[in-house]
Amino acid sequence: MSLLRPAQDASAADWIVESLTTFAESVVSLVPEGFEAYVRVFHPAQRDGRPLRWAEIAAEHGRTAHAGMQLGGITGKLRNERHNGRSDVWDRPPDEGMLPPGVAAALTDVLSRQTKTPEHCWFAAWEGFGALRDDVRAAPKFEVPGRRYHLLIGPASAAGEQVLNPPWKQTSNLWWPDDHAWCVATEIDLRSTYVGCSQACADELVAHPELEAYAIDPGAGIAWASDTVNPEPARG
Repeated sequence: MSLLRPAQDASAADWIVESLTTFAESVVSLVPEGFEAYVRVFHPAQRDGRPLRWAEIAAEHGRTAHAGMQLGGITGKLRNERHNGRSDVWDRPPDEGMLPPGVAAALTDVLSRQTKTPEHCWFAAWEGFGALRDDVRAAPKFEVPGRRYHLLIGPASAAGEQVLNPPWKQTSNLWWPDDHAWCVATEIDLRSTYVGCSQACADELVAHPELEAYAIDPGAGIAWASDTVNPEPARG
């Protein structure tokens, strides 16, 4: 049974529309400015049936783990050398554009306690997915630079719900509580999730044993080549 249902209109996303004014430039291209703290949560790869953290990937390549690390930087691979399928480090790469189940569960555990409205949250799913559920496709839309989303409503526990028809899998790309205590963004082209929240919430996320999470500057870049500690290798 679905926990998500279409919103009556898209007005609950007005603050998102007003806040997101750039596309793919920095953390605050994904989540609104003005939060006390920002956290980057890395989606794990998989190896031998267990989650593989980015810090482990970095260590195995002799690179440095930090909040702004990118796969190209910590593996020494160019962006056009696709990170899909098996590699010398993982059996399955980090999920791109969707929350892995374990990450969704851990985020829900923390964020449900960090809002006064855990049963009244808003969820946005990108309109471009080809197998969207009929009810999701019927939901009202709102637009920010580079993206247009369908808006749904449900409890925080719906973070891991699939918005596509089986067998396809995809979670919501944006979600936030009605009291705006935090906002979560899983951009469709990225292999990590960003959270704007209070400092207390950020501290709890970073300390959570099931998450690989780092506090991050809201002005930090989010692009493949934005890792200034472990730069992407030169072409040619």
